[in-house]
Amino acid sequence: MLKTRIVTALALLAVLLPVLLFNNFTVFAVIVTVFFGAAIWEAFRLFNPDAKRAALIAVFWTAAFAYGFFFTPGGARNPQFWFPVCVAIWLIRFAPSLKFGLPPMEHVSNTILSMLYAIAVVGCFAAIVELFRHSPVYLLSVMALVWIADIGAYFSGKAFGKRKLAPSISPGKSWEGAIGGGIAVLVIASATILIAGNNMYSPLADTFAVRLEFEHGWGVTLLALVLISAASVVGDLFESQLKRRAGFKDSSALLPGHGGVLDRIDALIPVLPLAALIGAWH
Repeated sequence: MLKTRIVTALALLAVLLPVLLFNNFTVFAVIVTVFFGAAIWEAFRLFNPDAKRAALIAVFWTAAFAYGFFFTPGGARNPQFWFPVCVAIWLIRFAPSLKFGLPPMEHVSNTILSMLYAIAVVGCFAAIVELFRHSPVYLLSVMALVWIADIGAYFSGKAFGKRKLAPSISPGKSWEGAIGGGIAVLVIASATILIAGNNMYSPLADTFAVRLEFEHGWGVTLLALVLISAASVVGDLFESQLKRRAGFKDSSALLPGHGGVLDRIDALIPVLPLAALIGAWH
């Protein structure tokens, strides 16, 4: 299993890193559309056991996404709608569900919830497009915060984890792990800010944390990093909750050893619109 995970991860990196580093928007658009299609298909499968119906709905949403963001004038250049809406959805509906639970699969509330989650996925990919337009390094730096939080949580949980964070949703996660992941984000992001200093030619100058500190200072930056770390945990737990209700171990088997695309981006879904909203604040 570990060998499979490593091979799949390397294959993904071999595809994604050149797209980001060479800044080719056409190739980027194709890759984003493919990943969006996979993610939205997996999302609807978690709400609807009818696989064919989920696939048909996903095709419609993918076509609408590609047309709206890559083939219409303006497109993702006007993202003000998506980011605050997605942040509000997570605050008002998804985060509280971790305490109060999800509606039954056959209930009309489940249909409404599926639409809201689809909007959240659109918002995540809209943020990917917008952050990439700013610069590939900027996008990668936001995604790296989530990866740091995840890695920090894993090792902190292994070393110190005692109090369960959400035992009915994801028994392996602990408060100590979540806090450790947040601390890792704060430490590494702060280090990048200090290393970059005021050098506009530093490779780190256009990263999220460095730009945020330059524009708003340490207080706002540290608060934003805490919010991003917390949002990544909520995104991870919410998808785990959906899978548990649907009886799925993984969102799909598209990525051998890793599950599905949604399993890899679950923490990014709330984080990227939040980061895009914060980054657009002046």
